[in-house]
Amino acid sequence: MSIQENNSDQIGRMVEMQPSKDIGQAERFRRRRDRFLTVVSPLILLLIWEIVIQLGLLDSRLFPAPSMIVGTFYDLVASGELWRHLSISLIRIAVGFFFGAIAGVTVGTLMGVMPVVGAVLSPIVASVYPIPKIAIFPLIMVLFGLGEMSKFVVVAIAVFFYMVINTVAGVSNVDRIYRDVGRSFRVSRLRSVFQITLPAAMPMIIAGLRVSAGVSLLVLVSAEFVGAESGIGFLVWNSWQVFDVRSMFVGIIVIGFLGWASFTLLDAIERVCLPWAPKNRR
Repeated sequence: MSIQENNSDQIGRMVEMQPSKDIGQAERFRRRRDRFLTVVSPLILLLIWEIVIQLGLLDSRLFPAPSMIVGTFYDLVASGELWRHLSISLIRIAVGFFFGAIAGVTVGTLMGVMPVVGAVLSPIVASVYPIPKIAIFPLIMVLFGLGEMSKFVVVAIAVFFYMVINTVAGVSNVDRIYRDVGRSFRVSRLRSVFQITLPAAMPMIIAGLRVSAGVSLLVLVSAEFVGAESGIGFLVWNSWQVFDVRSMFVGIIVIGFLGWASFTLLDAIERVCLPWAPKNRR
């Protein structure tokens, strides 16, 4: 090969590598931009809130500025009251969410894999799902008492129906070719469910977990309004009753933080469970 041909090959390889290099730089810039916006956007919202209150556009007695809430937050943390309410609510959410999600995925998988089970349970799920779970909370308290069990159950029920619906949708939409390949290799039905069906349905299951995380927090806070003497929901409602607006806003902000934290945790779980997803390969 002549020197001229060798130089031409090297120039060609450099030209081919240049677009991929530009794409990599653009992707890194986009990730840095997204992280920056994720941090800055809440700060901008707080700044706007502070400015509106300082200008007197809203009554600070009803809408205290963030600078006013910080002192109350510190007092609640120093006294241990905030952590007491937060830890109780976290336990209630964790227990209810765990059992509701496990039951929902199990039932949803059976409904998607076995048409007979789907035919029997679909009308029941369709009729019970729209009922607000907080509306049946008094009945749950009658059945399970006024203690922690009623809080676990109401969260589990709310999570159960969302997970059933998402799991059925994910399992039912698995490409038939995957099952055909499993049968070609004589994979047992049970093994096919765990190694083929559930991994293929995992994007819908993760989506169900995302929705269920927010719903479980919403249902629990509502239940703590009326049927508890502890928890973040109780802190918010009790603070409003005694017109301690700053403590109420502390509770509301903590609830918002829990929602953000649940989504962040589920993002990490999704990256582990779905490494092949396009957004997880960035």
